Amino acid sequence: MPSPGSGMTQPKLVAVGDNCLDAYLTNGLLTVGGNALNVAAQWRRNGWNARYFGAVGEDPEGDVVLAELAGVGLSPSDVERRPGDTAVTLLRDESGDRKFLHESFGVGEDYMPPPERYAVIATADWVHVGTNANRDLVRRLVADHVPFSIDVSTAHLAQPLEGVPLLFASGPVNVDAPVEPLLSELRAAGARQVVVTCGRRGSYFDDGKGVLHAPATLVDVVDTCGAGDSFIATFLTAFHFEGLRAAEALHMASVAAAQTCTHLGGFPQKPRPIPEWLPAKYASIITDAQGA
Repeated sequence: MPSPGSGMTQPKLVAVGDNCLDAYLTNGLLTVGGNALNVAAQWRRNGWNARYFGAVGEDPEGDVVLAELAGVGLSPSDVERRPGDTAVTLLRDESGDRKFLHESFGVGEDYMPPPERYAVIATADWVHVGTNANRDLVRRLVADHVPFSIDVSTAHLAQPLEGVPLLFASGPVNVDAPVEPLLSELRAAGARQVVVTCGRRGSYFDDGKGVLHAPATLVDVVDTCGAGDSFIATFLTAFHFEGLRAAEALHMASVAAAQTCTHLGGFPQKPRPIPEWLPAKYASIITDAQGA
């Protein structure tokens, strides 16, 4: 199978959907993320031929997102600028875990690519659709037999799953909570293959023939943001384009997720100081959060 260093024609990989600015109020730093954007950024960092399609606002936040994705080799021209706000998440750090104070999906919410962009997406060798995806986009990808995956996070049945080739979901971290019922539920809803990640508990893969488990790779956590996205990016290329078996791909993805936990942000980037205009824009929300 082709891989970045094989010299063969590389597969065309596309991620579609969410992006955001993550503002860490605890330490006054800003990073760029979002499930779909993080997946595309990790692909590019690892030498794959990847593109990212989404939307940002016509605001300073959108400028930051475009500058950061360009820095990892993604094309800003693939991102639409629409009137309105770019997605922003306000976080407080608590010993490496994120506490969400505010989450706005902005103009990228429910993103549906226009026809000319969808035509590119539909010819990709693999497409990953980010969280909070457009339901009609999911249905269309299934109808057009496009090879794709989707991350539903904890909203397990929010999307139409019939015919979805590969589904990623977040599952229970508590070892006393069984994972098998969730796997069965997601496959019964129509997903052909399911990967459920359960934090330190590890990950599970169900293709209808059996359930595989891979332990988590433990590290000293700096930030968990984007760990699941690194897992997804690595699993997809390892399993579909590097010829690895599911168990091997799960292990490789676990290592990648752990590495992402050792730095701030969903992919390696230089965190920016939070600019003055951002706290001013969300002043009432930040004031309420600080008083909580």
